[in-house]
Amino acid sequence: MKFVDEATIIVEAGKGGHGCLSFRREKYVPKGGPDGGDGGDGGSVYLEADEALNTLIDYRFQRKHKAQNGEPGSGRNCTGTKGEDLVLPVPVGTTVVDMDTHEVLGDLTHAGERLKVAQCGFHGLGNTRFKSSVNRAPRQTTKGSEGELRNLRLELKVLADVGLLGMPNAGKSTFIRSVSAAKPKVADYPFTTLVPNLGVVSVQAHQSFVIADIPGLIEGAAEGAGLGIRFLKHLVRTRLLLHLVDVAPYDGSSPVESVRAIEHELEKFSETLASRERWLVLNKVDMVSEPDREAHCQAIVDELGWKGPVFWISALSGEGTKPLTQAVMRWIEDQAQEEAENPEFAEQEAERRRQMDEEARLKLESDRQARRAARKEDDDDDFDDDDYDVEVVYAPE
Repeated sequence: MKFVDEATIIVEAGKGGHGCLSFRREKYVPKGGPDGGDGGDGGSVYLEADEALNTLIDYRFQRKHKAQNGEPGSGRNCTGTKGEDLVLPVPVGTTVVDMDTHEVLGDLTHAGERLKVAQCGFHGLGNTRFKSSVNRAPRQTTKGSEGELRNLRLELKVLADVGLLGMPNAGKSTFIRSVSAAKPKVADYPFTTLVPNLGVVSVQAHQSFVIADIPGLIEGAAEGAGLGIRFLKHLVRTRLLLHLVDVAPYDGSSPVESVRAIEHELEKFSETLASRERWLVLNKVDMVSEPDREAHCQAIVDELGWKGPVFWISALSGEGTKPLTQAVMRWIEDQAQEEAENPEFAEQEAERRRQMDEEARLKLESDRQARRAARKEDDDDDFDDDDYDVEVVYAPE
C-alpha cells in the first residue's frame, strides 16, 4: 500500500430538519390545535484514530465527506429523525488543521480518540412550540440550521520514541532490521528507503520502545535535493535522535562533513528539532581494521567536537547494538519518570513538541508555496510568438 502522510479533505455536517406547520384534523375534534413536530438534528463529522491504519491514501481518492441531514418534523407532534454522525477513521498520529484559519483543531495520538471537526445543524421548531393562551393557532415555524463546512488538512506523523537520522546508505534500515522485527528494504544503492518505517525494539521482558527510520537526507535537502525534508516532520514526535554515520563510506566522502551537512539541514527545517537530544552512532565499524578502529572513530569524534554520547556499532553483524538499545531504554525510562514526577518538566517538553510541530508546518507550507510558484513559472508561455507569426496579405484580384 502506498504511504501517504498528507491529505486535504472537505467535511460537511448534516443540516437540521425543518419544523412542521400542521394542525390536528380529526372527526369530532373541532379546533384540534397545532400539532407540527420539530425537525431532527443533522449528523456531525468526527475523526477517529484507528491503530489498524498507517496511511492517509483513502482520502486522496475521496475528498468530500458529508454527514446525514436531519429529517423534517411532521404532524401529530412527530419529531424528525436525527441524522447519523459520520465517523472517519484516520491513523494514530494524525494532526488536523483548518486550512482556512490555519488553526490546529486537534492531534489524535491514542487509538480510539475522537475529534469533532464539523458541528451538526440544529433542528427547526414546529408550530406546536409557538402555541400560547393568546396564540391558539400559530403558523410560525423555524428552519433547521446549516451544518458546518470545513476544509481540512490531515498531517500524519508517525509515533515513535526514537528517530534515526543520517545520509542515504548510512545503515539506518539495516540497523532497524537488526534490533527489531521490521523488515525495510535494504540494498547497495542510495534512497532504498522511500517511506518511514517503524520497528518495536524489545530490550527485555516488558521493556520496549518504538524506533522510526526515515529516508536519508543529503546536502541541499531543504531546497528539495534528494527526497527533500518532508519526512523530517515524522521526527518531531520522537524523544531521542540517533544520528547514524558511515565511518567508511564507499565513495570516499568525509563522515565529518556528512554529519555537519545533516545538522545544517536540521537547523533549516526546525531549530527546536536540531536542539533535540541526539546521540552519535558510528556505524559499519567492521569495515575498518580492528587495530585502526578505535583511532579512526576517535578522530571523527574529535574533529566534530562531539560532546554527547557516542556508540560504535556494526548494524550488519549486530556488534554494539545491544549496549546501544539498552542505553536508549534507560534514557527513555528516565525521561518518562522525570515527566511523571516533575509537572514543570512535562509542560516544557509539551511546549517543545508544539514548537517543533509549528516550525515543521511553517517550513513545509513555505516549500509548498515555492513549488507552486515554480510550477506556475514553468507553465507560462515565455517564448516570443512573433517569431512564429505568418503574415497574410490579401491582394485584390
